Amino acid sequence: MAAGVGKTYRMLQEGRQAQAEGRDVVIGYLEPHDRPETAALAEGLEVVPRLRTRHGDLELEEMDVDGVIRRAPELALIDELAHTNAPGARNEKRWQDIDEVLDAGIDVISTVNVQHLESLNDAIFELTEIRVRETFPDRILDEADEVILVDLTPEALQERLRAGKVYSPERAEVALDNFFRADKLSALRELALREVAEDVEERRTARTLEPLSQQAVAERVLALVEPQPKSQRILRRAWRSAQRLGTEMDALWVRRPGRPPTPEEETQLAALRRLAGILGAHFLEVEGEDLVDTVRHVAVERGSTYIFVGTPDESRRREILGGSLLSRMVRELPGLDIRVVANRADRDKLAI
Repeated sequence: MAAGVGKTYRMLQEGRQAQAEGRDVVIGYLEPHDRPETAALAEGLEVVPRLRTRHGDLELEEMDVDGVIRRAPELALIDELAHTNAPGARNEKRWQDIDEVLDAGIDVISTVNVQHLESLNDAIFELTEIRVRETFPDRILDEADEVILVDLTPEALQERLRAGKVYSPERAEVALDNFFRADKLSALRELALREVAEDVEERRTARTLEPLSQQAVAERVLALVEPQPKSQRILRRAWRSAQRLGTEMDALWVRRPGRPPTPEEETQLAALRRLAGILGAHFLEVEGEDLVDTVRHVAVERGSTYIFVGTPDESRRREILGGSLLSRMVRELPGLDIRVVANRADRDKLAI
C-alpha cells in the first residue's frame, strides 16, 4: 500500500529461499533505503554491478540490463519496478528493463506500490491529493505468475516511521503529516487489498471458464475521448471496467472533417495515445460529421457492448443533457450499455 511495509525485505526473503533450494539467484538492482535489516538480508546474494551514467554534474546509477542478461541467472531480484531511469538510458522505465530480462529467459521478482498502478492514477490523486508521475502498465500484474500482497496496518506503518525504520526523523515527520496520514494509508490499503482480491478472482475465473463459456459472456468496452485532460480519467475508468469484465477496450476520438487539431489538442492526443498504449487499449481516430452515427458504426465493427462517455462542458451541458447527445445515443444505440463518467471536481457543486 505504501513505502516502508517491507516489500524489498520480502523480495530478498524470496530470493534467499530460492537460493537455498538450489536456484541461481542474483540481485539485479536493490534499493536498501539505508535500512540495516534490508542490507543484512542481501548479504550472501550475488550482486550484478550497477551501470554508472552522468547527467550534468550528477553521477547516477541504474541497473545494468545487459550485465544481468550476460550473467544469465535463473532468477533476478529487481527492486522498484515503477522507477524512471536516468535520462539517456535506452529504456525510460525499469519495467521496460524487466521486460528485456524476462525475454532473455530469466525469472524476475520485483516490488511496487499500489499508487504506481496506471489505471488507479486518478483514484490515488483523489485520495491523497498527490499526482503520481511514476506509473507502470496494469498488464504487468496480469502477466505475473504470482502477485504477493505485503500487508501492514496503517498504525504499524506509522510506528515504523516514528522509529526511523523508513525515513530519517525529519523526513518522517513531514511524511506523517502528509502522505502517511492514517486516513490516506487506510484508503491505500483498501485499494491494495481490493486489487489483489480482483487478481485472485481473475485467475480463478480464467482457470474455471471453458473457451465456449468465455465466448458466451464476451463483452467489449468503447471509451469516447476528446483531446482534453479529463479524457484520461475516462480512459482509466473504462479500462478498469474492461478488466473486471475480462475483455478488451477501444478508445475512440471522432475527428470533425476539415478541422485539424490545434497544437494544444495535439499535445492532449499524444498523452491519450501514450496512456492507451500503457494500458493496452486500442486508440482509434475516425473522421465523422455526426458523432452518434460514427460511434454506431465503430461499435458494430468492434463488437462493443459498453460505451463510456464523459460529462459535458458547461458550455454544452444544457444542449447535451437537455435534448440531445445522450438521449440520441440511448435511442440510436440499442443494446449497448452507456455509462457517463463523472467529473469528481463537480462534487463540490452539488446542492441539497
